[in-house]
Amino acid sequence: RSSMTDAEIAVLITLIVYKVVLLGIGFFSSLRTHSEDDFFLAGRGLGPLVAAISASASSSSVWTLLGVSGFAYEFGLSALWLFPSCVGGFLINWYLIGPRLRLHSARTGAITLTDVLAGEGDRPGSQAIRWVATLIILACLITYVASQFEGAGKTFAETFDMSKTWSILLGSVIVVIYTLLGGFWAVSLTDTLQGLLMAATALLLPIVAMVELGGFAELWQGIQAVDVPGYTSLIGDRASLAAGIGFVLGLFGIGLGYPGQPHVVNRFMALRDDQSLRRARVYALTWAVIVFAGMLILGLTGRCLLPSQEDHEGVFLVLTNQLFSPVVAGVMIAAVLSAIMSTADSQLLVAASSVSHDLPSKKSDDRHDLKRSRLVILALSAVAVISALFASDTIFKKVLFAFIAIGAAFGPLLVVILWRGPVSVRRSLAAILTGFTSAVAFYFITDVGGIAVKGTWIEKVLPYLLSMTVLLWPDRKNSA
Repeated sequence: RSSMTDAEIAVLITLIVYKVVLLGIGFFSSLRTHSEDDFFLAGRGLGPLVAAISASASSSSVWTLLGVSGFAYEFGLSALWLFPSCVGGFLINWYLIGPRLRLHSARTGAITLTDVLAGEGDRPGSQAIRWVATLIILACLITYVASQFEGAGKTFAETFDMSKTWSILLGSVIVVIYTLLGGFWAVSLTDTLQGLLMAATALLLPIVAMVELGGFAELWQGIQAVDVPGYTSLIGDRASLAAGIGFVLGLFGIGLGYPGQPHVVNRFMALRDDQSLRRARVYALTWAVIVFAGMLILGLTGRCLLPSQEDHEGVFLVLTNQLFSPVVAGVMIAAVLSAIMSTADSQLLVAASSVSHDLPSKKSDDRHDLKRSRLVILALSAVAVISALFASDTIFKKVLFAFIAIGAAFGPLLVVILWRGPVSVRRSLAAILTGFTSAVAFYFITDVGGIAVKGTWIEKVLPYLLSMTVLLWPDRKNSA
């Protein structure tokens, strides 16, 4: 187009200022990054606010803002089960996993989740765990990162009428630059800024939407008036109580995936002390309550204000443009991009650490390790960008699958190691492969013998149970 509207100009200026701040953080962080320990764990000196908000933001992709609000818009009160599921995942991580993992990492010198899973030292067979874990991380996180770049591209394209190619390239280049510059310091600081912006948006937008609607009484009346089967039921339009329970269990399966996310639990390993962890968990849980409750309320309110919205996940952007001035709308759109980038940068760093640190290699000095890590990030970014450019529109829908697959592969083993001690290589590999392969299988299987699989608790919960069963099954030789 030959000219931009005033609203587009305001949004563009806001985004430019925001991106300049991110790049400045990346440059500042590069001055503090001198070793591999700095690059991947910030020298184990992360404070409570940065650890809490950056972990929260990196665990919550754009799905949290657009997906949760869109889910509530489409399915009504049954979407409320997402709140205890997702907040429950935060509780599991910060109260059960965090304290033990921080101590374990400090004692063993583990830098990555793979270090913890492979075990201390060079025990026979541990290299097999490293190779399998790295392949799973790459398969899941590259798909995840590509979907985030795709989401950034769609946001830029819809806001400025840009081409898909240039939109994806613009969004990805910013993430790559500050991740390359400062590593974990840059990722954690930028994720903190982005997480705070997400929380502010999740607090402000639903309140303004509720005021526009008239209050909670009008919201309840509007929900009851929605002509969608099961919209006012906590189990949706499920024909039976058993089907409804299966639906609820499926949503709770999302919470089970949090302990196995390497780009989230590495914040626990980077915390400087127990006091920081205790303060961080308060910040993290407060963030989770604000964001998930806010997006659920926004989706329900949006159904009343925009009853015929065809793109359910677009309710966030439509209400933003209708209820706020262009400048504030620009900040809101920046929050959407924040959700995308805060996940993409953390996952990119973890994928790079899997290749450059976790895989067996000849020992080298810190300068060589840093150079290799940055080259790996650059190469993996290129793969993710290519995937985003040439992937179908359904790639964004695979985010939840990647979350479940990697969580089922690593989460149960991590729990057993932290509570019961070392696990044999044979059993560790069996548990990792069982969790991952069953998650992949259930994703592609629609039903078995008339029993629904895809989209049910079988897809979202059973992979974790199978992996845990492998780990806890009695071993007569007591080899584990």
